[in-house]
Amino acid sequence: MTTETPARHEDQVQELERVTIRFAGDSGDGMQLTGTQFTRTAAVFGNDISTLPDYPAEIRAPAGSLPGVSGFQLSFSSSEIHTPGDQPDVLVAMNPAALKTNIMDLPAGGALIVNEDAFNQQNLKKAGYASNPLTDGSLKSYTVFSIPISALNARALDGLDMTSKQVDLTKNFFALGIMFWLYERSMDPTLRWIDEKFGAKPIVAEANRRALKAGYAFGETTEIFHTHYRVPSAHLPAGKYRNITGNEAAALGCVAASKLAKRDLFYGSYPITPASDILHQLSTYKNFGVRTFQAEDEIAAIGAAIGASYGGAMGLTASSGPGIALKLEAMGLAVMVELPLVIIDVQRAGPSTGMPTKTEQADLLQVMFGRNGDSPLPVVAPATPAECFDYAIEAWRIALKYMTPVVYLSDAFLASGSEPWRIPDVADLPSIGVENHTDRASFQPYARDPQTFARPWAVPGTPGLEHRIGGLEKADITGNVSYDPENHHRMQLLRREKVARIANDIPELQVAGPATGELLILGWGSTYGAIRSAVERLQAQGRSVAHAHLRHINPFPRNTEAVLRSYRQVLIPEVNLGQLLMLIRARYLIDAIGLDKVRGKPFRIAEIEQTALDLLDRK
Repeated sequence: MTTETPARHEDQVQELERVTIRFAGDSGDGMQLTGTQFTRTAAVFGNDISTLPDYPAEIRAPAGSLPGVSGFQLSFSSSEIHTPGDQPDVLVAMNPAALKTNIMDLPAGGALIVNEDAFNQQNLKKAGYASNPLTDGSLKSYTVFSIPISALNARALDGLDMTSKQVDLTKNFFALGIMFWLYERSMDPTLRWIDEKFGAKPIVAEANRRALKAGYAFGETTEIFHTHYRVPSAHLPAGKYRNITGNEAAALGCVAASKLAKRDLFYGSYPITPASDILHQLSTYKNFGVRTFQAEDEIAAIGAAIGASYGGAMGLTASSGPGIALKLEAMGLAVMVELPLVIIDVQRAGPSTGMPTKTEQADLLQVMFGRNGDSPLPVVAPATPAECFDYAIEAWRIALKYMTPVVYLSDAFLASGSEPWRIPDVADLPSIGVENHTDRASFQPYARDPQTFARPWAVPGTPGLEHRIGGLEKADITGNVSYDPENHHRMQLLRREKVARIANDIPELQVAGPATGELLILGWGSTYGAIRSAVERLQAQGRSVAHAHLRHINPFPRNTEAVLRSYRQVLIPEVNLGQLLMLIRARYLIDAIGLDKVRGKPFRIAEIEQTALDLLDRK
């Protein structure tokens, strides 16, 4: 039996280049799963994809309440895309609260699919509706498809030994079936997933299969849909692809780095949103020499990671902003003892506990300067979910070669968002290994490589290589505890110079667009997609605009100043209140302009495009 879409007359099908869908419902409605399954299916079909999961910040928000709304936006296309879309073309709202919190993002004429069964008086009241929007005319500017999803789904599951609550939990797959029909997507990948996921629970598996097929059949037979849509596959570079989130890519990158360095990987962690998935992922790789340790707190986690590096392994730890604040003293210790260590910061909205499931880029100054004393360390920042793999390896390359802790800055948007990732050929990945020091005659704990200023890595237990370690200042060369003022000054300069020299070992800042011109838009981290898309639109209008994106933030690429001075104006969009802007203005004395956004959401393309147009049109 096949579940492929049957052939239809061409006049029933409209071909589109790109579609953006947002699924929204209660936190128990399975919107993340629904969006993930549609994403997987689009990936199998060969579309380019970008996703934006939107989790509620409250763990158990009251059912039907506004704080409990969960959403998943995905954009799939027949051409290369860089963002999950500014606005959805289609909004699937499973209850009034989902409608209330998302309808303002749906443009006029957009398609709105709602579960009319959820629009009862109780749910309307919880969402703050005085009247039913499905009947009061307030949605007349949208193309509304009001469907009794709950009732139709219950009818499809009739006869199964399940409670009404259990039946209702499958309605998300009914909605998914409708969307599969509407956009000519096969049910087969999801049916296989159901068999794998619920193989031990045959009734649950059958319920989800029935719900999915019933939704598909409804789309096929109902008269409310007069057309359905086709988005052809994208022409991506040849290779083997998989859909990957930023956290998955970061974990795989660290495992790959351990193999490229031929050392075991140790991960010390304390669970925190949105970094916890890295622990979950790495804990499954014991067969690759990965050891994971869930510590009692953030301080213990980084302390264990430093201890692992002291013992010759690759010590890794990860957290988000609040946890990084707790790790800062130990990060200073890692700077002092000069051991390789990678600290992943998956940033979220702050300050304090902030909005734990929402994105922000607000930890840049914290990781740059948040330690006592002058204690510089390198900072790298991937720009896309797939790049999280590459920059995990890059962070480890720098940490090992220069014997230094490195901060790897991700954020909630990158961590949970996904895109197609071209799986690399292992043979193309370079070795990043360094040798342990074993020669007794030449050993001095703080003797330095003349090029990198890295000190030797002497693993405990190596005869004749015993040495002091700890947070007290070290004497140059010998590593003895020293309180000499001149030595302290010299060691501070040496540690700073070591980080500065990394600029000679990283790529120059690349520019997309004219080498000189009116406007450069400079970004870092997850603003990449929105900036790149905005610049492409502006360039298509004939505007003199270019885009440069920093992946290495400390040190900056060696040509950064030359690039910045090649344009009349520099615009820096950030999901913070101007932290990179402050660094750029202070370092290069360039009157850059900031575009700041701290709403827990990524930039829209249109926001950057309009700001750029305003700057270009200034007299």
